[in-house]
Amino acid sequence: MSYTTKYVFVTGGVTSSLGKGIIAASLAKLLQAQGYRTTIQKLDPYINVDPGTLNPYEHGECYVTDDGAETDLDLGHYERFLNVPTSQSNNVTTGRIYQSVIEKERRGEFLGKTVQVIPHITDEIKERIQILGKSGDYDIVITEIGGTVGDIESLPYIEAVRQLRWDLGRDNAIVVHLTLIPFLSAAGELKTKPTQHSVKTLMESGVQADVLVCRTEHELPEDLKRKLALFCNVQEEAVIQSIDASTIYDVPNLMQEQGLDKVVLERLKLPVSEPDLTQWNNFLKRHKNPKGEVNIGLIGKYVELQDSYKSILEAFIHAGAENEVTVNVHSIHSEFLTPNNVKSKLKGLDGILVAPGFGERGIEGKIEAIRYVRENGIPFLGICLGMQMAVIEFARNVLQYKDANSTEMNKDTPYPVIDLMESQKSITNMGGTMRLGAWECTLKPGSKVANLYGSETIKERHRHRYEFNNSYRKEFEAKGLIPTGLNEDTDLVEIVELNNHPWFVGVQYHPEYKSTVANPHPLFVAFVKASLEYQKNKKGVTMAQNK
Repeated sequence: MSYTTKYVFVTGGVTSSLGKGIIAASLAKLLQAQGYRTTIQKLDPYINVDPGTLNPYEHGECYVTDDGAETDLDLGHYERFLNVPTSQSNNVTTGRIYQSVIEKERRGEFLGKTVQVIPHITDEIKERIQILGKSGDYDIVITEIGGTVGDIESLPYIEAVRQLRWDLGRDNAIVVHLTLIPFLSAAGELKTKPTQHSVKTLMESGVQADVLVCRTEHELPEDLKRKLALFCNVQEEAVIQSIDASTIYDVPNLMQEQGLDKVVLERLKLPVSEPDLTQWNNFLKRHKNPKGEVNIGLIGKYVELQDSYKSILEAFIHAGAENEVTVNVHSIHSEFLTPNNVKSKLKGLDGILVAPGFGERGIEGKIEAIRYVRENGIPFLGICLGMQMAVIEFARNVLQYKDANSTEMNKDTPYPVIDLMESQKSITNMGGTMRLGAWECTLKPGSKVANLYGSETIKERHRHRYEFNNSYRKEFEAKGLIPTGLNEDTDLVEIVELNNHPWFVGVQYHPEYKSTVANPHPLFVAFVKASLEYQKNKKGVTMAQNK
């Protein structure tokens, strides 16, 4: 299908954390399933240029795209739902907007005019919104506006939406407004006032909502929908119930049942057909009807906030469905792991993933966990810093380099088995300066990774400054920790595997970023399968001992 690009803006009501990203991704999935080329972008109102320098406790994980953009975690939802790569153009921040406008002013592009929020900032926002639409690659662009209506930070974005609707015409740009319908248990009723006030606040900025998506814990009766339609000036069929779901992957089906895709396409004057969700529903069927379960320990230092490892958790859901098991992820804080408690903390687990991260805090706990799983034949997957900690653990306990470390943690270590990349040594700024984005990796024939990828060359996404120190490569190989993936251009070690171990793999890249519903990542699929095998063997040993 090929049409003039249409735009759908998703705004949030006066209550935050309603799930705009999931609603946007679900709508996009339904439109894609009808044959429309669809993409989603996120406009973030914070002044950071990107989330790359933000602590995960502040904003959850930083998601990295193929082109090396450090972006909001919602882009992960977009890719997982649509199975289409995103890029720098899919995430725009206030910091990036102002940076661009100020650079243009410094170059004299505004011809000496006074630079103001309107028109200069709003023009820049409008330009960024339309980049994807003007590429010719998409029929529909869904734009999620971060924050909530009424926020000072969001006002320029709402004004840009108002102008764009005027510029493009009502049939080419519509607004979906996500609001909360709270339930007061004392009164036993649902209240519409927050939604009415949210719509009123939006209208004060000159924007009328075309569709209301109402987050609720209870079914919305028809009379309440009619009331909302009347007071919020929308059609009754455009009042969509978004009830709490057991999994985010239920939401596309729930939105289809409510007719969200039909209403949106009708407002955009586009043909409506039945979405083909066969593959999606096959995944859901496997996910909801597991034949077993497996227990995986996730060892990290940001485990208090689940969003810090969002892509990893979702990759386990995809891999679990592929293996027809439920993956129970047990979060373990690395800062509190010690030689004295590691056995009890890891007891009952069928596999261990050591998570990525930065900085010194909690690394000794990660190293201790890796020692335990290496010595006890428990399946292990190390990602980025997790792979580096596996290298350090092996150096200390097998190569007997007792003070081995990364120069990130100890600049004066006598055995810098992990060291700063040569290309990073002259860099002083923090933001956007790491090794980022998709890089090629050549796999060693016959290795575990080559067999599970089914290819000699792969491309995976990176986000790091430090690397395996090739000065020690021969010593590691001689003792059985083998580099099985290399970037041939830079000679960087991307993957290590341990010989004589059921399943021990460390990767410098982030495989979780590329796992989607349609294409579960092979590393996670293989890791879950290995953990399942370990569980079966463990049960077999226990049964034999009991006899």
